[in-house]
Amino acid sequence: MSAPDGSPVGSERSIGQLFASATTELSALVHDEIALAKAQLKQDVRRGATSGGAFSAAGAVLLFSLPMLNFALAYGIRTWTGWNMAVCFLLSFAANVLFAGLLALIGLVFAKKAKKSKGPQKVAASMKETAGVLQYAKPHPRQPNSTDTAVEAVARSSS
Repeated sequence: MSAPDGSPVGSERSIGQLFASATTELSALVHDEIALAKAQLKQDVRRGATSGGAFSAAGAVLLFSLPMLNFALAYGIRTWTGWNMAVCFLLSFAANVLFAGLLALIGLVFAKKAKKSKGPQKVAASMKETAGVLQYAKPHPRQPNSTDTAVEAVARSSS
């Protein structure tokens, strides 16, 4: 078994190797959080599009069905009941409004679901937390001389 950087587990790794490994892992974490944010935004956009489609359908039904459905329904009510034509047309219009209201309620339900979603806010908070951790992670200075002086410099800076 080996560590993420390829060195055997249990062997001592230098501070530079540990820092490089931590940097690689934090970079992967940031990329994963960005991918999560994109997936959550895609879901929210899909819900918003469904909501908009339902509202559009409600408007189209109300607009385009009124003339034809009002006449057909009014004449059907008149034939069935024998009531005055004005009352039949009012009942026909009320039926169309109820149907459009049902479609609008469906759109409202999907709009509320899209509005309640807290996915992007959670990811943003997590990224701020990661940035806060990275703020305190500083690389140790390296000495260009021999490896012994570098180890001594690291030992002095860590104590």
